[in-house]
Amino acid sequence: MPASTRSLSSTASRPIPAPFIAADVGGTHVRVGLVSASASEPTHYRRYACADHPGLATILATYIATLPEPARVRRGVIACAGHALDDGSLLSVNLPWPVVPARIREQLGFDDLRLVNDFEAVAHAVAAADAHSLLRLSGPARAMPGPTLVVGPGTGLGAAVRIPARGGAVVLATEAGQAALLQEFLRERRHVPMEHALSGPGLLRMHQALARVRGVAPTRSTPDAISAAARAGDDPLAHDTLDLFCGLLGSAVGDMALLYGAHGGVHLAGGILPQIRDFLERSSFVARFLDKGPMREALQKIPVTLVEHGQLGVIGAASWYLDRIRQEDDACTEAAARTPRRRNTASTASQTRDGENHDETP
Repeated sequence: MPASTRSLSSTASRPIPAPFIAADVGGTHVRVGLVSASASEPTHYRRYACADHPGLATILATYIATLPEPARVRRGVIACAGHALDDGSLLSVNLPWPVVPARIREQLGFDDLRLVNDFEAVAHAVAAADAHSLLRLSGPARAMPGPTLVVGPGTGLGAAVRIPARGGAVVLATEAGQAALLQEFLRERRHVPMEHALSGPGLLRMHQALARVRGVAPTRSTPDAISAAARAGDDPLAHDTLDLFCGLLGSAVGDMALLYGAHGGVHLAGGILPQIRDFLERSSFVARFLDKGPMREALQKIPVTLVEHGQLGVIGAASWYLDRIRQEDDACTEAAARTPRRRNTASTASQTRDGENHDETP
């Protein structure tokens, strides 16, 4: 979709009459912020655990109740992974409850509630990603002009591509995490999406699979425990699991960078990578990212940067929403400008005919 990634204070051609909420909905957490057109970041921010609430509407209502002036909030935008269906619901494999924007809007009494892909939202915030940059893993400090890839594992694996365009940018949401992967996991299921391995739950599956291959028992039972043990260096199986995870991610991201021609750089986001940044830097990620035969030289020219996901999804969702308001305003202004011209043309033609008739001699 065509959109701009300017700061929130400059994306709208007219100010939004009241603040609105922007929510970044993941499989584990929902991040919500209160945003106005005059601020580049949320002025009020909270994070909620999905498992603690029966649905998204409850989370949003809980958040709105904490605001100083809850009655003023009548608009919002939701950034969420998945595909929108014809009935208005969202198809997502990683959320603990269904998401139906029309129903949520009705429950909250909102005038407007819109939906955007979660990593599409992060891609809209990528223009400000330098301020959130944690680590450059590979490539030069300055990227060449071209598409930018944003990818990251969390509860699932998200990805989006930002393509520069005249007057803004085009952001393509993808479901890269649903690409088929890993013959090893085919023993358990017929279709193995990439995020079956490259996600938090996937890290645990990988740990269990590696233990089976080695004929030993798994040493850890949660993704966080695997990551902590690997970073501590006192558990070889956990260390090898996390290194396998990073290497597989590097290989997958390298494929995506080539597929989308991401000369503008790769930004790694998601909830997992910032927590393992020290391990990621020493892992096989970069080696596997570059290991593409004769395309290695092309990949060496692409900066790969780890960014703090944090509020990027909320900021990007708000930016996307304000861009839509601006585009709708521009369309209305253009339509209004064209309408009087048609009337004036008709009036001029009528006056000309009247003048011609008046000059005729009876």
